[in-house]
Amino acid sequence: MRNKEVSEKLYELASYLEILGEMKFKINAYIEAARRIENLTIPIEELAREGKLTEIKGIGEGIAKKIVQYLETGKIDKLEEVKKQIPETLIELLNVPGVGPKGAYTLYNKLGIKNIEDLKKAAIEGKIRQLDGFGQKKEENILKALQHPKKKEVRRINLGIALPIAEFVKESLVKGAPIDKIEICGSIRRMKETIGDIDILVTSNNSNQVMDFFTNMGIVKEVVNKGDTKSTIITPEGIQIDVRVVEPISFGAAVQYFTGSKEHNVKIRELAIKKGLKVNEYGVFKIDKDERICGEKEEEVYNILDLPLIPPEMREDRGEIELALENKLPKIIDIRDIKGDTHVHTKYSDGENTIYEMVKKSIELGYEYLVIADHAKALGVASGLSIEKYKEQKKEIDKINEEFGDKFRIFLGCELNILSDGSVDFEEKELSIFDICLAGIHTGFNQDKKKITERIKKAMNIEKIKIITHPTGRLLGTRDEYEVDLDEIFKEAKNNGIILEINANPERLDLNDLNAMHGKELYNLKFSIGTDAHSVNGLSDMRYGIGVARRGWLNKKDVINTLSLKEFERFIKS
Repeated sequence: MRNKEVSEKLYELASYLEILGEMKFKINAYIEAARRIENLTIPIEELAREGKLTEIKGIGEGIAKKIVQYLETGKIDKLEEVKKQIPETLIELLNVPGVGPKGAYTLYNKLGIKNIEDLKKAAIEGKIRQLDGFGQKKEENILKALQHPKKKEVRRINLGIALPIAEFVKESLVKGAPIDKIEICGSIRRMKETIGDIDILVTSNNSNQVMDFFTNMGIVKEVVNKGDTKSTIITPEGIQIDVRVVEPISFGAAVQYFTGSKEHNVKIRELAIKKGLKVNEYGVFKIDKDERICGEKEEEVYNILDLPLIPPEMREDRGEIELALENKLPKIIDIRDIKGDTHVHTKYSDGENTIYEMVKKSIELGYEYLVIADHAKALGVASGLSIEKYKEQKKEIDKINEEFGDKFRIFLGCELNILSDGSVDFEEKELSIFDICLAGIHTGFNQDKKKITERIKKAMNIEKIKIITHPTGRLLGTRDEYEVDLDEIFKEAKNNGIILEINANPERLDLNDLNAMHGKELYNLKFSIGTDAHSVNGLSDMRYGIGVARRGWLNKKDVINTLSLKEFERFIKS
């Protein structure tokens, strides 16, 4: 499914058009199309093949042609043309926090700023604060970002982009090439929040045919190398994909080896040596005779070392091998344990779908309940609701609940905004209409650590609030965590019985795996896994949150939305 990939290109085109000062309605058309595609529940390439792109609301003939061109060639002529009109140095401004496309356009046109050096000079001279849409605070933040730039890192791709692409390649290979076994390996299989490249292993009786098919797929921008048993391509997003054909007798060992992590595999090899064995991607061998013992199945590699098969998400050398040797490896949560989603949005605020549509999809996923938590009024950009509007929503929810009876239950929730002083959108007495309240920080990220920590702690003492959403405020690759003392937050959560969210949106994954592990081990905290879904498509992001929880070694009992409907009802009333 290439929906995310296509939507990213349309967002990119919209950003560049905004820099060039294009008419707002044209920019909005691309943004709207990108948003629609991002939230589709079926593959965009399928609609393109059937000639049904214009049936998507907001997509006309012009945008449809661009989508088809991208799917077929990996390029959009309009995007390439627009890029040529913008100095590359100006595009760099988009990476500076607080600038954005509109800001870059203003800076370029009003102050002639074309690059980072120009921007820094203007900020030092106090010129930026004089422009509409900026001001002193934004100028100070820009200067701070420029004076303390992040170290250049190897580019990593969000799991939410990489995993669907890897799955698309896997499905395509299975359908179009002579494949016997296939497995996605590397960081993706371990569900790391970001990945460097994509590794796929296959077995086949015709490796040349596999390589021919792979290197001629529509997502190929560049073939880096093509061999008999390994080929590497680059996608239009710049993601490297390696496909290797391995011998069937080595498949399990190769999957174990290429899944990693490097640190985990070092420990495995050390353990093997102590037993007179050698482990590599070809199998397990006796050192003295170089005789193969096993390697066809992955579990064989672990079993021969007196270990159970260790889940890929746990393979980070965090003590998993030592526990496995003592037969104390914890049984970690599985997506099948989830009984409901604790954080979704609807059309009432900034969601794409109706309550009924979200419920229908939840039932398809096998859920017993759903917490509708539309934004509260202080978050104007997300069409936050007033108490009156929530009362209107409650009537609709009551009606739908009546229809489903004991089979499914919607809980009326809200996502309150933790304001700069720790208060929330409504007075405490007004919160009585809700079954459950969630609260999170959505503005004021630049306060110091003490203020933000106290702000969250104050909100945690509001009786109706049960869940703190996306507790560190990060957006992967876009916005760092705000400064917060998590140990203080964990202590307060323990004292007040507050649940901390693992936000499953792949752009957040907040709390992360180490935070969750820390909160469980030191404070015995409970967590929720909420998708923060703004569409029916977003409900499927639960798997990313499960990935975080599994990497954090959480079990079923650590997560409240593994509770049955009756148990969950008792929990929110407690």
